[in-house]
Formats: sequence, structure tokens, C-alpha cells
Amino acid sequence: MTTDFTVAESLERIAAEQPLINCVTNAVTVNDVANVTLHWGGLPVMSDDAREVGDMVAGAQGCLLNMGTVSEAGEEAMLTAGNAANDHGVPLVVDPVGVGATPTRDRVAEALVTDLDPTIVKGNYGEITALAGADAEVRGVESVGDYADVAETAVALARDTGAVVVASGETDVVASADAAYEVENGDAMLGTVVGTGCMLGVTLAVFAAALDDAETAALAGTLAFGVAGEAAAKGDFGDYAGPASYRVAFLDAVAGLDGVEVEHPDPDARITRVLDA
Repeated sequence: MTTDFTVAESLERIAAEQPLINCVTNAVTVNDVANVTLHWGGLPVMSDDAREVGDMVAGAQGCLLNMGTVSEAGEEAMLTAGNAANDHGVPLVVDPVGVGATPTRDRVAEALVTDLDPTIVKGNYGEITALAGADAEVRGVESVGDYADVAETAVALARDTGAVVVASGETDVVASADAAYEVENGDAMLGTVVGTGCMLGVTLAVFAAALDDAETAALAGTLAFGVAGEAAAKGDFGDYAGPASYRVAFLDAVAGLDGVEVEHPDPDARITRVLDA
């Protein structure tokens, strides 16, 4: 496979654009989501009131909908924001957190990908599998079980939704209707911090706002996120004693990634095309 981007070039585009990203996200990780947006070079705004969110999204360059904490008001805000994004050509990232765990989450997630036109759908292996209508095991918001066919499932969901699909896991999968790629990156420490999935979702929104092609944005954002996780784990941004201090090092890595010498900076060394659909 040949890719037409590097992480450094993508970060330069983001720095030049400084995209405004409106995040309708969950209360558990809202501060980290805002900080990651800023650290990548975007401008975060966390408008989640249906009375104003449509106007805010209309003036933004990217939008994230994260259903980590589902409420009636949150559902209304997400649909209002998503419709505004579609109406104004704003890239839209949907993170169907916990889909497969309860009927309410299943219904809301289905509405977000059928009533709206998402640019990227991002979830863990279990969430992507559940959203595609296949058997999945989701406990709370965590994916458990074996998902050997996740690449095929992600392609099927991409065809159904028209979106690029990112399935995060031990090996991240990025899929379109035509192909699936494995992205070899990241570190196990990312899994010890609550909210890294939410942070990946907004990372994709930032990259989609600055890069013209959704598949390129998904690949570049997923790669950059994992490389930041590796840099933090290697101690490039200070020593850490456990998950709490690793979280701080990771946020510093996102902010300082362009100054770090990344092993295998060429995406071709990290991204493998595993399925031609």
C-alpha cells in the first residue's frame, strides 16, 4: 500500500487550519476530549444544548457525537448537531459508546448512523460489531470477546453507513466500503486510562476537519494517536508511575508529537491493507 500523507504533514495542516471542533460528548471525559482537541492544534467547544448547538456547529469545521452518557436531552442535542453538520458540510464523527449493551443505546446509535450522514464512525471492536448487526459482547462500555472478523464487519458497516469506520482494539482497523487496513501502533498503557476511546474519537474529528479525504483522515488520526501513546510509554515526555501519570504524559505527547522522532515515520511501515472488498 502507498499512503499520501505523513503524520508531520497532517499536523502541519491542522496547525494551519486551527479547526473549531464542536463536541457533544459524555460528562466522564469532557475535559480530556477538550484538551486533546487543543493539543492537536484544534479549537474545542463543548456546546451540548439543543437550543444553540446547531448554530455552533454551523460555524465549526468538525463535529463529534459521543454517546457515552445517554440522556433524552443529550440525544436531542446530538441529532440537532448532526443535522447541522450535514446541512453545512461539516465533517461528522459518531462514537456509539456502549452500543450493544442496552436497548436504549442500540436505538440511539442506530439513529445517529441512519438519520444522519456520518463521515467517520469510530468504536471498539464490540461496538462496531454490534452496530453492524452481528453478535457482540459489550459490558457497559467495554468490548469483550473474540472478533476475528472485525475487518470484514467494519467494511460491511462502512457500506451500510457510507462512512469510514474505525474499529479500535489491540490492532486498530480502518475500513471503507472498498478496503480495510490494520494500523500497527499504540501501547497497552492506553487501555489503563478511562477515556482514551473518547480522545481517539475527537482526534479523528480534528484530522477530518483539516484533511480533505475521510479515509486519509481516519488513517492519519489513528496512527498519530497510537504514536503519541507509544511516545508517552517510552518516557519521551517524562517518567510515569502508573495510569494517572501516564495520562498526563500522553496528553503532553499529543501536544509535542511533532517534536518527537517517531520510529517508522512512514505510514507504509505501520499501515497494512488486509482486505480488498
